[in-house]
Amino acid sequence: MTKRHGQLFDNMFTPEALYAAYLMARRGKRKKAAVAKFERDLGANLQALHAELHAGTYAPRPYKTFEVFEPKRRLIYAPHFRDVVVQHAIYSVIYPIFDATFCRESYGCRVGLGTHKAADRAQQFLRAAPADSFFLQLDIRKFFYSIDRTVLMGLWARKVKDPRVLSLLAMFGNYPDPVGIPIGNLLSQLAALVYLNPLDHFIKRELGVKHYVRYVDDFIVFDLSQDEAHTMRRAIEDWLKATLHLELSKWTVLPVKRGFNFIGFRTWRKTRFVRKHTLCKFSRSLRSGNIPAVVSALGHARHTASHRHFARRIHTERPELVAQLPLTTRLSFLSLQGAPQHAHL
Repeated sequence: MTKRHGQLFDNMFTPEALYAAYLMARRGKRKKAAVAKFERDLGANLQALHAELHAGTYAPRPYKTFEVFEPKRRLIYAPHFRDVVVQHAIYSVIYPIFDATFCRESYGCRVGLGTHKAADRAQQFLRAAPADSFFLQLDIRKFFYSIDRTVLMGLWARKVKDPRVLSLLAMFGNYPDPVGIPIGNLLSQLAALVYLNPLDHFIKRELGVKHYVRYVDDFIVFDLSQDEAHTMRRAIEDWLKATLHLELSKWTVLPVKRGFNFIGFRTWRKTRFVRKHTLCKFSRSLRSGNIPAVVSALGHARHTASHRHFARRIHTERPELVAQLPLTTRLSFLSLQGAPQHAHL
């Protein structure tokens, strides 16, 4: 039997836990007006949260919504800062409980993992695959907008038996449409991990896959024949529809020698580059002198052949920006200044 955890609510919402959650919620956001407003009467605001939560009268305030268009058009739901504090208090307690159940192959939104480690792992499997083998790459259609909240609550309840915590998870999963959860919540990131965790176990245990990497709703299976890849695609497609009520948006079966586009990188056995839209964003940021965006692009290009290209362009096109970059960023690419530009870029 799966162990279910009770008595979580009281541990989540002590005064000390709420203060710790506030410190996490404000990280990197102290200049924002909503954070400053909350901080001006910090003690009273935390006390009010504590009282509402324990009285059972707490409810999240309405979201602010806005659209983003990169890498694709999405509607973002921005929670009120006090609700971000509550989410951090919940997350700090239940994340370790669920993370212990996740497969190694799941890299998105997990502590100590992320895009670079997922890209490294995928390239490792690509290199290890026989030269005449194929890979299967799949992507789920409108994943966050398609999550069945009834199924999700069942997955939460497998590990959490405290009804007050389950009630709060339901509140933060609420969404105007019959299915879906809001993009922008901290708990939505964890919900995505929880929702697709059964998929990982299905692929690993029932399909017997050894070489597999998933980052949120984008995943790749390696070391297959062409027939095996198509058979596996049908099995995964049927399982997703029957169990999680999800559909694939696209799938690809290709020889490993062709390489793949995965989580922002173009990857082959011997090399890796950032994708074209990242190159375009870097060019715009460089022209405008947007230092934070330039630093972000350099960080994304770390451990790829594109890093050298970015360093050369900064020195050639905007040398006056070099002194404005953080010291660690300058040190990471100064040694590449004189290196020849890669032919593929």
